[in-house]
Amino acid sequence: MTAIPIDESDLVARLRAKDDDAFTLLVRTYMGRLLRVARRFLKSEEDARDAVQDAFVSAFKSIDTFKAGSTLATWLHRIVVNSALMRLRTQRRHPEEEIDDLLPKFQADGHQVRDSVDWSESAEEMLAREETREQVRKAIDMLPETHRVILIMRDIEEMTTEEVAAALGITTTAAKVRLHRARQALRTLLDRDFGKEQA
Repeated sequence: MTAIPIDESDLVARLRAKDDDAFTLLVRTYMGRLLRVARRFLKSEEDARDAVQDAFVSAFKSIDTFKAGSTLATWLHRIVVNSALMRLRTQRRHPEEEIDDLLPKFQADGHQVRDSVDWSESAEEMLAREETREQVRKAIDMLPETHRVILIMRDIEEMTTEEVAAALGITTTAAKVRLHRARQALRTLLDRDFGKEQA
């Protein structure tokens, strides 16, 4: 069954008029994609659903701030990312895990102690396999939260470094450093998995 395209300007006008049917249509149209976004950030299904619910409530309350130059999908995406980040902040009860153990080790001459695994397949070929996607998901989940979140925002959600920095309340330099370290740690984790496959 093909989805019926929605007229965004009409939907926004109806939302601004506090039309309950418009809100139902908004939820029905965007729930699936926003839930996928929330699940990337939050490990609990309940937390992901709560973040999406909070995002919809926030969107409904602040629909008057929606600017016509943007799309509803982009606007809602930003709201659900912020909702997920807020949920992560309120859940943070333990000290941040260190990422250093996951980073590659270097010798005094600058060479890695252990060479990165030479992945014989291209990244596109590997990601095409469901099993590989699952390994990548698990490796991302093993990253400390602050590094996992920045990697998801930048590399999966494709937010700009400036957007990431603003959302996290850090400088763009700090965002770049954290992202670089997250990518290095992810590579180390994936080297372990793919190195075993090739052994």
